[in-house]
Formats: sequence, structure tokens, C-alpha cells
Amino acid sequence: MRPLKARELLEVWEAGLAQAPTERALALLAAACPEASPDALATLTIGQRDGKLLTLREGLWGSKMAAVVVCPGCQERLELILEAPEMLAHARHSPAAEIPLSVGEYHVSFRLPTCRDVLAVVGHATPDARAVLFERCLVSAERGGAPLDSDKLPPNVVTAVEKAVEEADPLADIQLGVTCPSCEHQWRALFDIVSFLWTEIEVWAWRILTDVHTLARAYGWSEGDILNLSPTRRQFYLDMVGA
Repeated sequence: MRPLKARELLEVWEAGLAQAPTERALALLAAACPEASPDALATLTIGQRDGKLLTLREGLWGSKMAAVVVCPGCQERLELILEAPEMLAHARHSPAAEIPLSVGEYHVSFRLPTCRDVLAVVGHATPDARAVLFERCLVSAERGGAPLDSDKLPPNVVTAVEKAVEEADPLADIQLGVTCPSCEHQWRALFDIVSFLWTEIEVWAWRILTDVHTLARAYGWSEGDILNLSPTRRQFYLDMVGA
């Protein structure tokens, strides 16, 4: 993975305005990992994808991330300081191709969801998307030696499979334990690196385009010339024009 230049990040952001979250994630990784084919990136598990996005984010703006959550008990907004290396320590870089699981009389084998699987359910309503995703990732299922379709499995087996997926690909579902200092309410908050990083990129894009506008008006420079400046030199010129 290589660091992205300002122009490259802007191009991904512009294209991403019309894309779904998973498409944005893959576009970011394609730009940062030119050695990887689109097919290889599409076959990453969700945890592998998010691990790479955490690494990309660390390279862009450092390891510390400030996330804001709202307490369900008293509605107070809390800022959490997260560390990318701590999250990456839980990564599973080479998950098993298939995972067997037995629940009572039921024996199933499944694989972990990939980016391609998630793209396949874009546009589905949530219950339908979960069912389609489950069916795509179920390799085999049987009871007493008789094969079963995914919709014939009882809820406790489905729940067991979903829990096993979380354990096998921990970065795919990052849950943060939070305690509100005001009302002491405790809960688990979901951290989604795809939406978190994209929000940061949107804020950065608007800021950098404003800087380009200001310096272009002041000095007549092209967008390319301004983007090629280091952040330190760019800020120096902004200070000179009073921006």
C-alpha cells in the first residue's frame, strides 16, 4: 500500500459521490494498492478490507481517530479517541476458506462474506439483503445426512453461523464498549471505518478545494500546481493572502 497524493484522493472522492459505500472502499484501495487487481480486491473479506482501510487512514492522517457517539440514555455527545494499531492487532490476515460448524443435528459449512458479496446485495431491503448474503456464503448444510437449503435452517443455526463469522473476521464488525460519564449508561457502539474515513475525506476535499480556489485567485496558479505543494507550503501561501 502506498500513500495517496492529493490529486489521487480528490479523484476518488469525486467519483465516489455517485457510488455505494463498498464501491468507495474498493476505489480507495485500488488507488492505494495499484499492484492488486480489481478481482483480488473484490475477494477480500469485509475484515480484510477494513483492515486495509485502517492502514490507509493511518498513512493519511495518523493513527489517532476521534469519533463522536451519542449516549442512548441521556443523548449526550461523547468523543472517543481510537487507535488504528489497536484495532489492527485483532486482524485475521488469512482466514480459512471454509468454516465447518455443528449445531445439534445440523452441520453447515460456510465462507466469510467478501466485498463482492456485499456489492451483490446493494439495493436490497435489509432483511432480504441478510438472507441473500447468508445464502451466498453458505457452502453446504445438512441434517442427518440430508442436504438443506439456507431457508430451511432454524433461527438458532443462522444465529450460530453469524456469530462464528464475527469471530472469524473480527474487523468486519468493530463494536466499541462505551460508558457515558454523565448517566453511566453502558452500550456497544458500532465503528464503521468505511463511513468514518469517507466523512473525513469529504471534509478534507471541501477544505482543499477551497484552498485551491483561494490560491488560484491570488496567484493565478493551476489546480495541479497548488495540489503539488506540500501542506506546509500551501498553508504558508494561504497565510500570506490572509485566508
